[in-house]
Amino acid sequence: MEAKWLVFLTMAIMLALANGQESVKPLVKIVKGKKLCDKGWECKGWSQYCCNQTISDYFQTYQFENLFSKRNTPVAHAVGFWDYHSFITAAAQYQPHGFGTTGGKLQSMKEVAAFLGHVGSKTSCGYGVATGGPLAWGLCYNKEMSPSKFYCDEYYKYTYPCTPGVSYHGRGALPIYWNYNYGETGEALKVDLLNHPEYLEDNATLAFQTAIWRWMTPVKKHQPSAHDVFVGNWKPTKNDTLAKRVPGFGTTMNVLYGDQVCDQGDSESMNNMISHYLHYLDLIGVGREEAGPHDVLTCEEQEPFSKSPSSATTS
Repeated sequence: MEAKWLVFLTMAIMLALANGQESVKPLVKIVKGKKLCDKGWECKGWSQYCCNQTISDYFQTYQFENLFSKRNTPVAHAVGFWDYHSFITAAAQYQPHGFGTTGGKLQSMKEVAAFLGHVGSKTSCGYGVATGGPLAWGLCYNKEMSPSKFYCDEYYKYTYPCTPGVSYHGRGALPIYWNYNYGETGEALKVDLLNHPEYLEDNATLAFQTAIWRWMTPVKKHQPSAHDVFVGNWKPTKNDTLAKRVPGFGTTMNVLYGDQVCDQGDSESMNNMISHYLHYLDLIGVGREEAGPHDVLTCEEQEPFSKSPSSATTS
């Protein structure tokens, strides 16, 4: 059923874009004094966020191609896999919840650049002297090429038991590792990723969808999502302020990667994500000057929200 839905939605989107349809005029109603809208396939369901511009209004195919210009070159490792349609199809489910639709056009474009900055950094095969520069190679991978182990954690054998012979190495747009992460993500998306983690390397829409779900969903209870810390929905507590956690891009790294990246000083991994974000802001026409000051961009001195299990490697 899930696969049929994805195919149908993808076809609908491709037809709409091929026919040159522009911004859809939303249906509007007022509920308890609040304006709610439904914008069709890309922002379906009554939501305040659907009254705003949707992602395809301000982020179009040519911009996606600019961001990921080297992904289909012969030396890339996922040629023909990633495309604009798969991203928009995946994003359609989350736009009514505010993904890329929170605030005005500038805030929305910044969020898409931030999310894709993480994606580009985590799927890049760029290096210092790569053609086009090291930041042009995002979406080069859709899976870990030479996994050294199966990433099966027996601690979760009763909740997310490993399927014999199956490897839970990194796959997706924000690569996930370990049986418990495949199990939790699969439950949320109603896809059997625990038994079939390879679905993420077979279906680009699903690969983007898992990444957007992670962006929109707190990793743990009583913690914010990356989306909320970026768009300003999260209000830091006194403890957060003491821990130097502030709304912005830096804290998205804290949410997603914790002590693997943050409170590590001026690390290469952190700087790589920041560089992708700033580069993408430039490419989509926002400009890196809109990214904010140094303490908003980095997490080099931020205390992590929580300590990662020693096994929970994400990269």
